[in-house]
Amino acid sequence: MAPDDFEYAARLMKERSGLVLTRDKGYLLENRLMPVVRQHKFKSFHELVAALRTGDAALQSSAVDAMMAKDTAFFRDWKPFVHFAKVVLPNITHARREKKLFRVLCAGVSTGQEAYSVAMTIRDAAQQFSGWRAEIIGVDLSPTAIAAASNAHYTQFDVQRGLPIKSLLRSFTKDDAGWQLNSDVRDMVKFQTWNLLTDIYPLGRFDVILCRNVMVYLDLQAKIDLLQKISRSLADDGVLYLGTQEPLTGVSAAFRPVNRDLGIYAVHRLDKVVLSSLAVPQKH
Repeated sequence: MAPDDFEYAARLMKERSGLVLTRDKGYLLENRLMPVVRQHKFKSFHELVAALRTGDAALQSSAVDAMMAKDTAFFRDWKPFVHFAKVVLPNITHARREKKLFRVLCAGVSTGQEAYSVAMTIRDAAQQFSGWRAEIIGVDLSPTAIAAASNAHYTQFDVQRGLPIKSLLRSFTKDDAGWQLNSDVRDMVKFQTWNLLTDIYPLGRFDVILCRNVMVYLDLQAKIDLLQKISRSLADDGVLYLGTQEPLTGVSAAFRPVNRDLGIYAVHRLDKVVLSSLAVPQKH
């Protein structure tokens, strides 16, 4: 790969998605974009980059989409979901008992497994939420991933990654091609394409935000900007879940750790005292 081709493609990815690629990641760039080369019948990676340089918006979007990591799993790193079920949901039943409404955002949702894991957890606590409305929003930059998430059809390999057999049998229907998520869970989640480099405030306020394993691909300034946006969109007593390899030390003062090892954070407002958090066990 010619150095100029790498520099242009890497710059395009950073501008459009925040993804940071160093020169040693040239193999990753080439591997993920080769399907785009074949799809558009270019003779080489160099021809693809030449076409990208013309400003072809559709081609650029296709290339960015191809670069987006789509590695995810149901109940990934399962302990945060245990915390959500045993701490956050009971706190919500008390703190939101008058509105009987709460909202969850899954940012960088990929093909939907995380959002549906949240939905299944809420569904399993249905007795606590009789008469309630739970709004779960899943967003991702990749239109391909969002289409797959909305379709909610998964392979045998997909459902074997982290999904308990009890949840599989209760929530999915087997067909010749794999497993289709049942409508009672599927209808709990709404998906849309969204670029996290833009503001997320138009999506509304949330009680819980999961933004797990997203910031690992961003540079420091992009992390700072994203966390500021998340802070503005979270309720004062809201909960933020990050990936276990995404510490906030030196990155943001807008959150305080509840459990660093699990990536669980409470909101910290610089202009007011926040007395409670849905992330911390409460006596009700």
